[in-house]
Amino acid sequence: MADQLIRATAADNGIRAVGVISTRLTEEARSRHNLSYVATAALGRAMAGGLLFASSMKREGSRVNIRIKGNGPLGGLLVDAGLDGTVRGYVECPRVELPPKANGKLDVGGAVGDDGYMYVVRDVGYGYPYSSTVELVSGEVGDDLTHYLANSEQTPSALMLGVFVDESGVTAAGGLLIQILPKAARDESLVALLESRIAGLESFTTLLRSGQSLPDMFQGVLGDLGLNILPEVQLVRFHCGCSHERVLTALKMFGAIELQEMIEQDQGAEATCDFCGTVYQATEADLHRLLTELEA
Repeated sequence: MADQLIRATAADNGIRAVGVISTRLTEEARSRHNLSYVATAALGRAMAGGLLFASSMKREGSRVNIRIKGNGPLGGLLVDAGLDGTVRGYVECPRVELPPKANGKLDVGGAVGDDGYMYVVRDVGYGYPYSSTVELVSGEVGDDLTHYLANSEQTPSALMLGVFVDESGVTAAGGLLIQILPKAARDESLVALLESRIAGLESFTTLLRSGQSLPDMFQGVLGDLGLNILPEVQLVRFHCGCSHERVLTALKMFGAIELQEMIEQDQGAEATCDFCGTVYQATEADLHRLLTELEA
């Protein structure tokens, strides 16, 4: 099934629902960064969450950054997702591995750590991003993003995120976000009903691996509440906007003295993009051109 994002409403537009399948893009991130199982799960959950968060933005070019910094051996992670369906991300220590938990699931919380912070920056396209910071509650990513929504956006929300990865790679990844908007949030019985239904659901990856589609999942939670699945299916993908020219622009910021040292000592420079792992080579001629531009 192609990586995709769909939107829906229910309860006379009082409920907003978004679902994303991100299996292929999570596998691409795993492959690009040579991620361990637990690092794949942590980054995959965060990338799916980033796409779900970005889906509610309105202005073209809008993006959301999610940075998680805990006290676990993973060190931290950073995700950048856009309304256009593109996402990229990385973890600080990609090859950290931990034993599974007693229930057999990957110990994402142990890898991230439960003592730390989550930073969310929303760039809505007007030139002044909005940022919020919340403390981590578990390091499991999904719990922490839900905590952010409740505290920073004060919107009753239910979030399911999941990644299934084994020796063959990532075979299922994605998530669901269901939010009760202000017009319906006053209905305590509706809130309680949704909470009980979501609590009773199997994990997202279990549902996906059993053959359920995103509309099937929406139907199971919201089918009797006036569910309206919007017709647009948005394709999502791993994409990084880095380029050789951007790397040269960054190198230029080192200044003339350091560029001259790169020429004399290394006859060039090498840079690796943290987000996608692409390695760029700046030749001696490239550096001489940068020096000329600085001296102009």
